[in-house]
Amino acid sequence: MVNDALADAEGRMKGAVRALEEDLSGIRTGRASPALVERLPVEYYGVPTPLMQLATISAPEPRLLTIRAFDAGTMKEIERAIQASDLGLTPSNDGKLIRLSIPPLTEERRHDLVKLVHARAEEARVAVRNVRRDVHNDLREFEREKLISKDDLERAETGLQRLTDEQVEHVNRATKKKEDEVLEV
Repeated sequence: MVNDALADAEGRMKGAVRALEEDLSGIRTGRASPALVERLPVEYYGVPTPLMQLATISAPEPRLLTIRAFDAGTMKEIERAIQASDLGLTPSNDGKLIRLSIPPLTEERRHDLVKLVHARAEEARVAVRNVRRDVHNDLREFEREKLISKDDLERAETGLQRLTDEQVEHVNRATKKKEDEVLEV
């Protein structure tokens, strides 16, 4: 019972960390990365579809992304989605290929992006702590109902705290890595 609760906590905490890493991959750095636009929603027959399902995205140069649509009819929709996004990029469409030139970031924009990275990291830390709180409440309920002993509760609380600390450390490492990428000139 305790092991199940801890395993559930670990899975949920790792999910929060994975969500953060996916979220951070979409934050622009000075370098072109397909992850920047992969999840960009594009209207495809009335359904918002991630760009990565509609096109091949590559980075042939450090400051250039190319997008080759599987269906040429979606080129206008892809172009419209890129312009409507908050990426601040202007697509260049030649009919077969969309080119996205990634301009260098200004110092002010870099600091804004670092603030955004820190805000997203704090959201992930809060999510991890919320999982800890929920599981901790479950463990206390088990102890109140005499399903586990006081010693089992204390051991489980120690394990839960260790798990929480590990996941918060993963969040911190991912944040630091992304911060370094954003500030790299």
